[in-house]
Amino acid sequence: MPSDQAQFESIKTQTLSQLASLRANPKPSYTVDGQSVSWESYVESLQRTVDWCDEKLVGREPFEEHTQART
Repeated sequence: MPSDQAQFESIKTQTLSQLASLRANPKPSYTVDGQSVSWESYVESLQRTVDWCDEKLVGREPFEEHTQART
């Protein structure tokens, strides 16, 4: 099973691919038989997914903390 980090990276990559495709071929929002399809809302949802992945990935990066003792 892939690590959490690998899964976050995979989700982000797939979502960015979907965003690129939607931006290259934008679709209009429409309503059919009372059911609405809002492409703008869908794109915003995908962007929130990318942002969520970024937040999760930042929390997993190695870090250093520099401290200095005072006497």
